Amino acid sequence: MIPLRACITKYPSACLRKRCVSDSKSRLLHSRAKKYGRRRLVAQSIGNQVSDKPEKSPVETSGPTPSSRGGLLSRFSRTRDVEGGTQHFQSNGVRDAAITALAGVAVLFFGGVAYISWYKKKVLDKIELAFAPGYDPALELATHGAKTSSRTHGIDDLDLDSDGPWTQHLRRKEQDILDRIINGEETGHYYVLLGPKGVGKTTMIFDAMQPIQADGVSVCDAHPDLEVFRLRLGKALNYEFNEDSQTGLFQRRDPREGGPALDIERAMNKLEKVALRCAKKRGRPFVLIFNNIHYLHNDEEGRNMLLQLQQHAESWAASGILTVVFGSDDFWPYQALRKTSNRMQVLCIYDLSSTEAHQASLRMRPSHPTTSTTHSRERTSSVIELIGGRLSYLNKTMRSKDPLEMAKHLLEVEKAWLVSQIGLIPDCDDDVMDEQKWSSCSWLLLREFVKRRIEQERHQLARIEAGELSAEDAAGLPLPSIPYWQCRQIMTRADYMEDLDRANIISIDIHHEVRPDSELILHAARQVVEEEGFDELLDGVRARVDEIESLHRTRELTFKDLKPGDRLRLAVDKGGALLLEEGK
Repeated sequence: MIPLRACITKYPSACLRKRCVSDSKSRLLHSRAKKYGRRRLVAQSIGNQVSDKPEKSPVETSGPTPSSRGGLLSRFSRTRDVEGGTQHFQSNGVRDAAITALAGVAVLFFGGVAYISWYKKKVLDKIELAFAPGYDPALELATHGAKTSSRTHGIDDLDLDSDGPWTQHLRRKEQDILDRIINGEETGHYYVLLGPKGVGKTTMIFDAMQPIQADGVSVCDAHPDLEVFRLRLGKALNYEFNEDSQTGLFQRRDPREGGPALDIERAMNKLEKVALRCAKKRGRPFVLIFNNIHYLHNDEEGRNMLLQLQQHAESWAASGILTVVFGSDDFWPYQALRKTSNRMQVLCIYDLSSTEAHQASLRMRPSHPTTSTTHSRERTSSVIELIGGRLSYLNKTMRSKDPLEMAKHLLEVEKAWLVSQIGLIPDCDDDVMDEQKWSSCSWLLLREFVKRRIEQERHQLARIEAGELSAEDAAGLPLPSIPYWQCRQIMTRADYMEDLDRANIISIDIHHEVRPDSELILHAARQVVEEEGFDELLDGVRARVDEIESLHRTRELTFKDLKPGDRLRLAVDKGGALLLEEGK
């Protein structure tokens, strides 16, 4: 047997050649493993090393030489180094991916928190900007209309659509208290402006806002649709109800999911924060005006919205940070607010008196160059006798070339409208019974107003004849009034009062005094009532309504299987005595 050392000595070139090839392959695969980190390269390296081993001869089975033993150890150590480097590389990749994901989540979270905080502060700043002096949407529209109307000179004789500044040259007695409210000098209360349509409530508000450039004041018009009212409130407060935010990226709920009532509550809460923040540096409260709140429906939804606004008005008035002003043409909002009011003050706005109407007409007439200046005081008195002291009617008549002709035209239009609303229909069908019931009850009340006006004129004429009153002072009788409870008795239906008030046929004040809505309504009703045969027509319609109602209460009994000569016996037994006798 040849010793191992002798074998290596005998074949040195072959052993060195195989060893060099194996070492070069190992170094190449090791560099590839470091570059790509693939496990299959390690497996290939091991396989190549095993395949490159020389076949052992019988002489070589006795054991490896020290040199060959060292070569094998070095090759296996290099193989373990390649595997460890790959595992180390893979563990570093997983750790880097996890760190990157956590960093992204952290940036997203803290970025979202920072954005929401910034957005909330921006919302409060925008609401505060809505009360800053300068631009106000409602005031800008009102002043722009006044400027354009002052430059208009083409006015026809019967121009009903021309609108101008009603109180441009007139300051009413209620303007002083309204100026103090708008300026923020009256604290601790919230206010309701109550009066019929056209008396000048909104114009007085704008007149109070103009000197201060709407500093601390915002105006919002009500609407029957709460979604529209929500948008109008957002416009007045410069608040978008979170619709302009990007919080949808953070899976926030839809801001409109709760409905308009919840959105309005959010807006009120934001406004409260702004009012608290600005109360100290301003020294006076904000003023928020809800105009035409009678446009809200008098149902559960509308009354709930009115109560929601009133609750905030009560708390803000108690703290002195914000004053709320409600404006209404109808009486029902006052009734709804009165139930839960503690700090509410009511300002009733009436028509101008005869003297005030004369002064207003003389001031309004020369301000329009298209009107004729040759008009006498008697013609002006005739105009005021027809239209009264309603500012909207004074504006239309005094802007025309012939005020008296304009007043007569307005009376014809009002009479035609009144008859179309509550006209009587003789021998009406049962389909219009409810309408004729309402119309007949309405004419009962209007006829009573006409009777009281005739009584006023008779009493005034008696005083003039007795020398107690001069003819000049006798001009301009006030509208006749009837207490609310007595109107219920006259009409026999209490629920019709609200419908007449909503139709602007009557007006009700806080003293529960019922009056015709205007002098035009009273004159139109008087012309209808004084027509020949009106009382008979009214009584005939009421009789027809009673007849139809009695027919509806009548029941028809039909008997079958009766032969000629058969008899029926009917008895009215209210106490049940006949049933007891039959039972016995």
